[in-house]
Amino acid sequence: MSTPVIKENVKADYVINPVTKRNRLIKENLTGYAFISPFIIGFLAFTFIPILASLYLSFTNYNLFSTPKWIGLDNYIKMFTADLRYWQSLKVTLIYVLGGVPLRLAFALLIAIILNTASRAVGLYRSLFYLPSLIGGSVAVAIMWRNVFGDLGIVNIVLDLLGLTAVRWFGNPTAALWMLIFLSVWQFGSSMLIFLAGLKGIPKSYYEAASVDGANGLQQFIKITLPMLSPVILFNTVMQTIAAFMTFVPAFIISKGTGGPLDGTLLYSLYLFIQGFEFFNMGYASAMAWIMLIIVGILTVIIFTTSKYWVHYESEGGK
Repeated sequence: MSTPVIKENVKADYVINPVTKRNRLIKENLTGYAFISPFIIGFLAFTFIPILASLYLSFTNYNLFSTPKWIGLDNYIKMFTADLRYWQSLKVTLIYVLGGVPLRLAFALLIAIILNTASRAVGLYRSLFYLPSLIGGSVAVAIMWRNVFGDLGIVNIVLDLLGLTAVRWFGNPTAALWMLIFLSVWQFGSSMLIFLAGLKGIPKSYYEAASVDGANGLQQFIKITLPMLSPVILFNTVMQTIAAFMTFVPAFIISKGTGGPLDGTLLYSLYLFIQGFEFFNMGYASAMAWIMLIIVGILTVIIFTTSKYWVHYESEGGK
């Protein structure tokens, strides 16, 4: 008769009180929140709250030194109906994005294909080609780029040696914008590394089978490399498009903060900076920021919508 009693006592020792279980769960949750609290605090203080503040300021007249005054949609109406420099900045930015992003991706893909070899020095070459992307957004590089394309810079010297007419890069709005585009193309390192990782993921057996069937290098590139690499191309296109819209430092340094000549390098972010921190129209600058967010969002949706026609996925569920 004693054995059942012992079993009941043992079983009772393992029964967890519901209150104790709840307290333990609360303690575990609080511990988890404590570990992620730096991120939560940082996100709220430096991202979420500023976003809401910017949205509110976009409907106000605010000059940084006085209390914001609610003006409704006046900033947006002025932007679309009375500000010619705004439309110029949007035009310049679209040319910069549509001209620079495809060239940058094409150049990055070309270098990635060249580096996709078994050479012992390929690691060194990757580092050297990635170096411009590490320092490409710095003030020093923008100053260097300005000197390279100066009237007596190395670019015009090379053109002169080739018997070509030197270009006044800082006197022609179109030439000045293409100078910025060339700088963005030069900073291809991050895209190159992503393309290189994608190329490593393509099975070599595909190329071997294509070679047996008589396909040359160009046919293999069109029929194998591009389809298999299309998801990576999609990712790079979206990321580089967003990054191009946010370009600021090169345009600011090369144009000395004016967007010249003749507003030829007046990128959207530069004009936003001018409105906010030179003219102190912080409410107007906030409205510009939200319009840029909408434009980037629309372009991203268009890219993803059209991707079903040119992006190839191996699994049927990803088509």
